[in-house]
Parts: sequence; structure tokens; C-alpha cells
Amino acid sequence: MQRREFLKNGSLAAMGGFAAVESLPNLTKPFVNPPVKPAIAQPMVKKSLKWGMVKEDLSILDKFKLLKDLGYDGVELDTPNDLDMKEVLNARDKTGLELPGTVNSFHWKSPLSDPDPKVRAATVDAMKKSLQDTKQYGGTTVLLVPGVVKADVSYEDAYKRCRDEIRKLLPVAEKTGVKIAFENVWNSFLISPLEAARFVDEFKHPMVGWYFDVGNILRYGWPAHWIETLGKRILKLDLKEFSLKKQQEEGLWKGFNVEFLEGDCNWPEVNNALRKIGYSGWASAEVNGGDRTRLLTIREKMDAIFKA
Repeated sequence: MQRREFLKNGSLAAMGGFAAVESLPNLTKPFVNPPVKPAIAQPMVKKSLKWGMVKEDLSILDKFKLLKDLGYDGVELDTPNDLDMKEVLNARDKTGLELPGTVNSFHWKSPLSDPDPKVRAATVDAMKKSLQDTKQYGGTTVLLVPGVVKADVSYEDAYKRCRDEIRKLLPVAEKTGVKIAFENVWNSFLISPLEAARFVDEFKHPMVGWYFDVGNILRYGWPAHWIETLGKRILKLDLKEFSLKKQQEEGLWKGFNVEFLEGDCNWPEVNNALRKIGYSGWASAEVNGGDRTRLLTIREKMDAIFKA
């Protein structure tokens, strides 16, 4: 090897060795863990209740203040309603109490399954108003009972009519950004979780989902089963308790006359199912309301439920 090539190769080797040394960690300095970003504290659920549960004789603003002071995150109104929109929005903004959604006020008296097109049209029109009002409130859902099966309304007819009428609402839901949330109630309709999931899926539309009522299911099923089947279709939760013993001994509707954690709802199983589907959102109490003391008790019971 000529001297010039030897010097050139030697220099490159030295530079390579220097680069290798430079790439090694500086062992003379103590190692410090990189800063860890604090996790965002977000509860699994935010606590709400229905407006009609507040039995204090107060202004809209003072009712909002009361609920905020008692530890609630939000309240749901019926819509359409007679409340002054400006007063409601002022109370929301001054207190920070949210309006996560509303409950349509026409779906029971004018079900979408009714044989009379005029009756069905009344709820369609009311739902359009509900969707628009809920957008102004800053909410994301309108609770809707999809239909009712009766002696003069067959299951098949109810299914078709409800589906057709709800499709008329989808453009309004798209425009407002407010979703239509079906609730499971004692309407003899959509009484299995597989069917309930199918009903949502057949719309092939992101603006429909389920407002799952935990207590209502206990008459004919188990909440955890429904939660696992409905999965991401669940938009919000309604909370109530139910006692099968009271139902059997005192009558069907008496089953609801029991406090949270004293009925037959297995809340640890409910919580496990909610965690399994990754639920994080709103849960609204729908029980007998009352004054400040009663409303505080309900909120404390809700806290206990989600620690079960």
C-alpha cells in the first residue's frame, strides 16, 4: 500500500471511530427520565338528571345553580318545551352546568308506529324542533322512543313505520349535528339486544344510536348483556333501579320503587360491561326527584354506583 493511501485510510478510520464515540451516551452525566405529560383526568361518566326531577320552587338560573352546587355536571330538558331559550342559555353559561341532550316530549302520545300518518307527523315535526333546540343548548342527542307495539299495531308494521319516519329526520340530524338516540322502554318493541343493534345498523347512518336505560331492561333481560351487544351504539345512559321482588309481590310498576343499589341491578357487572366497550360519557338519573336533600342523595348514589 502506498504511503498516501495509508494516511487517507487511517484518517477515515479515525474519523469513523470519533463518530462512533460521539454517538455513545455521555456516561459522565446522570441519566434523567424525560418529562411525562400528565394524564388527562376524565371520569368514565358525567352525571346528569332530568329537569322534571327538580322540585324546588326556583327560577331557571337558580335551579341550574342548585344542581351545579350539588355536584351534577348537566341536566336534560324535555323538548319542545315552554322554557325561554335565552334564560336557559344564560343559566347554562353562568353556572357551567351542561345540557348534554334532551328528551322528545311527543313520542309517547304520538308514537311513530301509529297507523294514522297525522299522528306520526306530529312527532316527526316535534323531533325536528327538538333537534334544532338541542343544537342551541349545546347538546348532542335527542332521546326518542322509536315506537309502540299494541293490539292494533303489529310488530312488523311498527318496525316499518318507525324506520320510515326516522329516515325523514336524518337530514335534520345531519344539519344540526345532534344524534337521534333510541331508548329501550316497555313498549313491546325491540325487546332483544340483537334486534336493537340491528335496528340501528339498518339505517347505515352515524346520526342514530342508543340511549340505554339500565333499569328498564331488568324486566326482561340483563343490562350487561345488552351493553356488550350494543357496544359503541350506546350514546348515553339512563339510570334507574328495579326490584323483581317488588314487581312480583306488589305489581309491575312497583318494581321501580327502590333506591339505587337496593334493587336487582348488578352494578359491578354493568361497570365491567361499560369498561369492556370503552364507554365514556353521560349517565342521567331518571328516578323520583325532590328537593335539595333528595337530589343530593341521588347524586351521591350515582357516585357509589360507578365505584361498585
